[in-house]
Amino acid sequence: MITLNHYLFVSGILFAIGLTGVVARRNILTIYMCLEMMLSAANLTLVAFSRFHLTDGLPDYNAQALVFFTITVAAAEVAVGLAIIVALYRTKHSVDVGAVDNLKG
Repeated sequence: MITLNHYLFVSGILFAIGLTGVVARRNILTIYMCLEMMLSAANLTLVAFSRFHLTDGLPDYNAQALVFFTITVAAAEVAVGLAIIVALYRTKHSVDVGAVDNLKG
């Protein structure tokens, strides 16, 4: 049977992979994908705690409602983040973090 610890272990591994990618990589797109992976790990943790915190025999759906809000914010973040990445690529002609040393044209 799958327990809460299994979900938390998978979430921790996903978060660690995302954090490693943010710290170690130099490509803006890879860093952005790793940030999204970290957000997904946090959402998995919220859903797992919601599923295993029973009130009157039913899961606590408050955390799952919070997950819908974070998914909505993540969708807006994707739109804005990719627009910024495209604008940086058009000005610097690179997606390397080292090429973006200042934000002046």
